[in-house]
Amino acid sequence: MGRYIVKRILYSVWILLGIMVVTFLLFRVSAGDPTAVLLGKNPTAADVEAMRDSMGCDKPLFFGLWRITELYPAADFTGGRTEIPGVTLVDVAPEDAGQDGLHLRTGSVAFKRQFNNKEAKNRIVLSGSGRFRVNGQDVGISPGGTEIELADAPDELTVAGLDDGCMLVRAGFERPNRAWYDSQALDSLKELVTFSSQFPYVSFFNFGNTLLTHESIRGKLWRGMAPSLMIMIPIFFGELVLGIVLAMVSCAFQDRILDRAIVVLSVAGMSISYLVLIILGQWFLAYYLNLFPVWGWDSPKCVVLPVIIGIVSGTGSGVRFYRTVFLDEIRREYIRTAAAKGACPMRVYGIHLLRNALVPIITRASTVLPFLFTGSLLLESFFGIPGLGYEGVNALNSSDLSMLKALVLLGAILFIVINLVTDVAYAWVDPRVRVDRD
Repeated sequence: MGRYIVKRILYSVWILLGIMVVTFLLFRVSAGDPTAVLLGKNPTAADVEAMRDSMGCDKPLFFGLWRITELYPAADFTGGRTEIPGVTLVDVAPEDAGQDGLHLRTGSVAFKRQFNNKEAKNRIVLSGSGRFRVNGQDVGISPGGTEIELADAPDELTVAGLDDGCMLVRAGFERPNRAWYDSQALDSLKELVTFSSQFPYVSFFNFGNTLLTHESIRGKLWRGMAPSLMIMIPIFFGELVLGIVLAMVSCAFQDRILDRAIVVLSVAGMSISYLVLIILGQWFLAYYLNLFPVWGWDSPKCVVLPVIIGIVSGTGSGVRFYRTVFLDEIRREYIRTAAAKGACPMRVYGIHLLRNALVPIITRASTVLPFLFTGSLLLESFFGIPGLGYEGVNALNSSDLSMLKALVLLGAILFIVINLVTDVAYAWVDPRVRVDRD
């Protein structure tokens, strides 16, 4: 068993790295530049440069010697664009601006320097075609792009066309990177594990700080974990025990009025939206009857109503699943033998039936538990409970990508751990299951 657990842990490390790569691509590539959200409207180029440098979002994705800079304004001339802040067109006719780029012919484009240069050298990356003169240097631009190093940073950088076939599509500027391996992917890996020269030498899950408040993400996760667990654990065990008990009662009174009533109520519970149960519980139990607080986290009573709603929402599907499992087991020979020997119904159902149905019960419990984390998003948001779900909703509303990424990785770790515990539990409840086979 120990060998199997070690193998699964090592296997899970690769799964976690794969999840990290997918999360990295989603939040770094698809989400875009977070400085536009953090700095608001009309930020200065120096502020954008400083923010990108502190967050590392100007670094190359995986490796490279150059990183993006705002020393000069980047320009995209596709779609007929000509009015770009900090960019001046000289001797360019309106008809020269086309959908595929800017036909310079013998005209030029001037880029105004936006702040003082701090680097020894920079470079401009041009895409287009034709022959140009850049900062006194004649170059030919290929369609795939051309990089030109700049020895200095003049107040105004001019890109001039030398013939009628000059087509300028895009222009971007870059500054030297600290090292070829210093990248956004490496920063994401450091969020999982970081090595240092001081004790304890290795630290895990250093997610950095939030984008807006600059608080420690790891500290916020620890603070939000206790309220979330106070809701998730009672909901999990409450709907598990209640679902099993009702399913057994339904099997004991199969095809009778009680059985049919339990099935009807279960289907009704599955059909009602989670959001409807929350609103109904807040209005009727909290507001109308004044039995529980509607909002807040200042007394133990604040937990009761969210737990009741969570149990009611999940019990219906649990009863339907457990009833099917029990009905399949109750027709087997060992149940008939136990009943024929005079065993009481409590022993038949509580020991023989339940013990042999534990494998599918564990399977369903392992699939439900991670989704309780998703359900707590609504509960904590509607009841003002400062848990992980509440933090996730706030991060989503404020576009705090760092916090959202940490919550995604935390959910992935939860799935991995639950799957490992589930496989071990199979072997514990059923001796016929061997998990240590190669």
